[in-house]
Amino acid sequence: MCREKRFEIILEYLREHKQINIETICKICEVSRDTARRDLVSLEEKKLIHRTRGGAMLPKPNHFVKTYRDRLLEVSEEKKDIGRLAANLINDGDTLILDTSTTVQFCAENISARGCNIITNSINQADILSNNPDLSIYLLGGRLNSDHKYLYGQTTIDMLNNYTADICFIGVCGISPRGLSIAHEDDGHVMKKMIERSNQVILLCDHTKFNKKEFFSFASLNQIDILVTDQMPTGKLLEALKNNDIKILIA
Repeated sequence: MCREKRFEIILEYLREHKQINIETICKICEVSRDTARRDLVSLEEKKLIHRTRGGAMLPKPNHFVKTYRDRLLEVSEEKKDIGRLAANLINDGDTLILDTSTTVQFCAENISARGCNIITNSINQADILSNNPDLSIYLLGGRLNSDHKYLYGQTTIDMLNNYTADICFIGVCGISPRGLSIAHEDDGHVMKKMIERSNQVILLCDHTKFNKKEFFSFASLNQIDILVTDQMPTGKLLEALKNNDIKILIA
């Protein structure tokens, strides 16, 4: 069994059982104790686990998310490619809901369809889209999160009830067989309503979010229609996506 496959097995076991010992790794991966220890060292160097005496556990979750501006400075070319591909899925006259993620912003920057109505709670998305005279922009009201430049709260959710969209584009902090998750609960409640008010849901997500689970779960996989990403998922995540009939597009 190759090392990458062993890593996948170890991490999957940890996500289910929270901790693992050397003996269990030897058994499930069919390796020696020395190989099991080396695997744990490598996983800790990647900051995927925290080693303990005789085994390992998952690191404590960190709910800190960098500000929107800081995240934009670190956006990869892969995320830009995802945004460009997603924009090609939009037809003239579509009504769209866009969430607040940086990857969705690159979708917004590349919209070439004409006559679309676009609903968003992101100040940044609204500002970018306002430069396109062929689009009608509807900025949702609510309480402002100044770090991440989005509006949230019951006012935002109530306003979403007034709209029905053809497509909702969302980003995510984590996707796993258990569903989608995000760091902030207030943002998650808005995203739940965005999904509810849309006929089709398209998730924009690069491979670094695969098999991660953040603080707040806001959707199950069966609520997603299309995943636009940069690498093909593997293992149990790919199996779960197929079982939920999710179309996967690789940018």
